[in-house]
Amino acid sequence: MKKVLIITYYWPPAGGPGVQRWLNFVKYLGDFEVEPVVYVPENPHYPIIDKSFVEEIPKGVRVIKNKIFEPYSIAGIFSRKDTETISSGIIKDEEEQTALQKAMLYIRGNYFIPDARKFWITPSVKFLKEEIKDGNYDAIITTGPPHSLHLIALNLKKVMGLNWIADFRDPWTQIGYHDKLRLNSTARKKHEDLEKEVLNTADQIITTSFTTREEFVNKTSKPVTVITNGYDEAGGNKDVKNPKFQVAHIGSLLAGRNPENLWKAFQDLLEEDKRFQEYFEFSLAGKVSETVLKSIGSYGLDKFLVNEGYVDHSRALEKQKEASVLLLIEIDSIETRGIIPGKLFEYMASGNPILAVGPEQWDVEKIIQETNSGHCFTYQDISGIKDHLKTLFQKYMNDEQMSASKNIEKYHRKTLTGELAQLIKQF
Repeated sequence: MKKVLIITYYWPPAGGPGVQRWLNFVKYLGDFEVEPVVYVPENPHYPIIDKSFVEEIPKGVRVIKNKIFEPYSIAGIFSRKDTETISSGIIKDEEEQTALQKAMLYIRGNYFIPDARKFWITPSVKFLKEEIKDGNYDAIITTGPPHSLHLIALNLKKVMGLNWIADFRDPWTQIGYHDKLRLNSTARKKHEDLEKEVLNTADQIITTSFTTREEFVNKTSKPVTVITNGYDEAGGNKDVKNPKFQVAHIGSLLAGRNPENLWKAFQDLLEEDKRFQEYFEFSLAGKVSETVLKSIGSYGLDKFLVNEGYVDHSRALEKQKEASVLLLIEIDSIETRGIIPGKLFEYMASGNPILAVGPEQWDVEKIIQETNSGHCFTYQDISGIKDHLKTLFQKYMNDEQMSASKNIEKYHRKTLTGELAQLIKQF
């Protein structure tokens, strides 16, 4: 039996996709003869809370905690809304930012390097030295963002020589919002130097996407393995047809995720087809930027919109099964080609068709094509989006099967945990 110490910031009752990856790995590692011990902050500032995840923590798993100081608690004195928005990753375009938001982003990017959880590094190193001495661990695993957690392991490895696996759920210097942090040249170089040191010191790197793996392979000689996110429950096709042709997006919609050609396609179809007017429903569940909501409203979609706000994970799964079509939207930039949202795999497991809109050469397109689970479009392809929506609506009206996904089993959380266990067992 191998034993690993997993260092993660996001843990129940945190909500959102950040918590699900390692909660599910921990759930299945025991099936592969690996004992996980989890180290998390005692008093974290989670922008999203989902208490339903607490029930999924496996019984008997040891979770150790240590206090963390986070400057978000101070920033919240000035503007709680701005603080929660920025900490959850919703960053407005520069022309829409207030002076306070610009100041907060500048401070976040240039003084809190690599991120605002940097103050947990030193106390965690001190705390974990004693734990590791007595714990007989075969390896430590860090997962970021926040990437400051990788610096905890970096320091521990320097003084204790431990085997270390660094898991990157998102890129570091190439992440889509990095340029919005208003970095000066000194801060930018420090981010790059820290990233390089982590990549060249860890024994094994894990990424969640093919593009990020390619990026890292060019920065380090250390082995880099892709282990994507996955699904834990296969819903299959629903037995009862939704009375509405419901196009649903479940999850956060940041300011940059605003495909106006998709909204225009909805508008055109509503104007051209009275049946589409009668049956169409646009459903949102999750934190949505005000910029996106205004854009949706400008295309006359308000009266067809049902906006539930944030819902817990169990309700999110229900909505995925209820929908007629599931929207997957990513920011249209080179930096986001390697972002594979975790909900993609739950969408696939629902059995409902996926309509994805994102950047050219998006990693998501490879998986969607491989599994025949939907279609992927660029932001510019309004005719393709519109024609595809027409086809899906016609199938809906004719009671035809709208999706025929295949080969999704490789993305089950237990299968993916087996891949992780193989990496751990090399030590």
